Amino acid sequence: MATDDSARRPLKSRSTSWARALSSALVARKVSPNGVSIFGIFVAIGGAVAMLAAGHWIPVWAGLLMGAAGVQLRLLCNLMDGLVAIEGGLKSKAGDLFNEAPDRVEDTVLLVAAGYAAGHGELGWVCATLAMCAAYVRALGASLGLGQDYRGPGAKPHRMAMLTVGLLSAAACSAFSVEFPALKVALWAIVLLTGITIIRRTVRIYQRLP
Repeated sequence: MATDDSARRPLKSRSTSWARALSSALVARKVSPNGVSIFGIFVAIGGAVAMLAAGHWIPVWAGLLMGAAGVQLRLLCNLMDGLVAIEGGLKSKAGDLFNEAPDRVEDTVLLVAAGYAAGHGELGWVCATLAMCAAYVRALGASLGLGQDYRGPGAKPHRMAMLTVGLLSAAACSAFSVEFPALKVALWAIVLLTGITIIRRTVRIYQRLP
């Protein structure tokens, strides 16, 4: 997890009592924040596998529900690694690496799998590419001394929220035999809002250049 507290993504959930309690339990057991970050990758892969298995080895609704669970558990890992590292005092010199690299893997496997689950693999790849570009522009701004820009409307938490809603809606449609491409709609929303986010972040960099 990132070692610079000022560069952290602003999250209201970070100050909730349940998050503090869980992170304290992890700190008490000396759980490595970098280990939590790596565990998040496996959680995301598990969610992606469930989405790909939907309609093949398991019912569609079950695979999509497990995919949604994978998305949320991935976010929980992202939250916990920071709390354990910073508030728990277990940050390491490799924290920035373990903060960024797993996120990129997790975004990619979840969004690409969602695309195939929706029957439009190419749409998932577009979402993953745009997510990577949004992260790149944020990192570029930071490298130029302009700070981390976490603005949306298609930042990581927003993308994962849209993906979760899409998966849950698609699961419900499948369970009740409703014909509506909920997951496809969610992915298109991610494309649109992430594209807007990239433009906003790029414009901010341009406007703040000396």
